Amino acid sequence: MGERLMSVLVLLSALGSGLVGGIFFAFSTFVLGALARLPAPQGIAAMQSINIVVINPLFMAAFMGTAVLCIIVAAGALLGWAEAHPTLVLAGAVLYLAGNIVVTMTGNVPLNNALAAVDPASAEGAAIWARYIPSWNLWNHVRTATGLAAAGCFTIAWRWPAAA
Repeated sequence: MGERLMSVLVLLSALGSGLVGGIFFAFSTFVLGALARLPAPQGIAAMQSINIVVINPLFMAAFMGTAVLCIIVAAGALLGWAEAHPTLVLAGAVLYLAGNIVVTMTGNVPLNNALAAVDPASAEGAAIWARYIPSWNLWNHVRTATGLAAAGCFTIAWRWPAAA
């Protein structure tokens, strides 16, 4: 793989990681907090709607497309194509894949599935909602931090040439 192509892929990985980390930052800092201020049935219904609407081509392209880029640049780093900073490229890829993809699938999605299964107006719904907010937000903080840390690793790897 050419050095220029690898450079472009690392830059796209930085942009994708930053974009996804920024989306999760919004949820961590104000979206879930706003939903938590609503009465439980309204907050549950709103989050149930968000969890349906988020599965759309633009978000999935950013979220999963960045994962694909991370796999490619990690392979490139392991094969010596990221000449300047292969360790940073590999670190960025691992941070994004573990902290965004794995955490989403093992932390946030099961919570979303449990929330989707309840009637927002039920006592069970209120009980799940009370546990959902702190648990979901904890995992979301992890996604935010790792997405932004991955973006930082990729940016540094892309921006600064290796020492001579």
